[in-house]
Amino acid sequence: MLTYLARRLLVNAVVFLFISMGVFLLVRAAPGDPVRMMVNPEQLQAGGPEFVALKRAELGLDDPVLVRYGIWLRDALSGDLGYSFVSQRPVAEVLGERMGPTVLLMSTALLVGLVLAVAAGTLAAVRRNSAVDYAATMASLGTVSVPSFFLGIAAIYVFSLRLGWLPSAGMSTPGDGGGPDVLAHLVLPAAILGLSIAGPFTRYVRAGLLAELGSDYVRTAEAKGAGPGRVLFRHALRNALIPLITVVMIYIPQLLAGAVALEQVFAWPGMGQLAVSSIGQLDYPVVIGFALFIAVLVLVCNLAADLLYAVADPRISLT
Repeated sequence: MLTYLARRLLVNAVVFLFISMGVFLLVRAAPGDPVRMMVNPEQLQAGGPEFVALKRAELGLDDPVLVRYGIWLRDALSGDLGYSFVSQRPVAEVLGERMGPTVLLMSTALLVGLVLAVAAGTLAAVRRNSAVDYAATMASLGTVSVPSFFLGIAAIYVFSLRLGWLPSAGMSTPGDGGGPDVLAHLVLPAAILGLSIAGPFTRYVRAGLLAELGSDYVRTAEAKGAGPGRVLFRHALRNALIPLITVVMIYIPQLLAGAVALEQVFAWPGMGQLAVSSIGQLDYPVVIGFALFIAVLVLVCNLAADLLYAVADPRISLT
């Protein structure tokens, strides 16, 4: 186990190095000049060009790109991701402020999606080829086919504008910010994001459970007098959920991508909303920091999937 873990960490370090280089070069090659966006267009005719030249030199944007990457990588490895061009604050601090709302949204949505998927997938497998199975299949396909941002807009129209049950935007009401208020603002975006991942998870649970219900050990348990509930929950469902571990770990970075769109729709103050605004403002350090966060999340989730898979199934040996 330790040898495998050390080898994977070494591989992940090399992969991260190439990802960081690619992200840095691509972002720096993007069109537009972030320094010019800091200058009032009216001032460009009177002293503006001199300010732009001085600011570019101050930020090191005139240095060769590989030199800039080397300096950035050296600082990044020590925890310094640079400063935002817009707010002039440390990138790590800016991202850290937005990480909490994003983690809250993603974790709640993941819990909602898993509960719905396990319940719907189990019912669909137990009642195969019945109306319940067909309904679960149609619902899962619908959530996969319809974009989450469209569902979000529809949910705002129905539950906020028409019925007035839930707030339509933000993380809290100005002047409130208590637990119940945050929970009320969380319901719609978390439910929509959870539905978007419940669809594919339902298909995995159904397929895995059908395969387990036809296994020899299930027939043996039934022959020994085990009840349907014991066979389903103690044996078949437990083994059917093992492949879902890998799927969930791999899907978490995709969940962040879905959160980016929904954070815009619901004005949720998370990392996705920050990334979109930073791209529009050509705030390169923040964009690079966000991209590297996703890269680290992908690498960590893939490693965690391998480790959890071996823990869930002792027959798997990590060598």
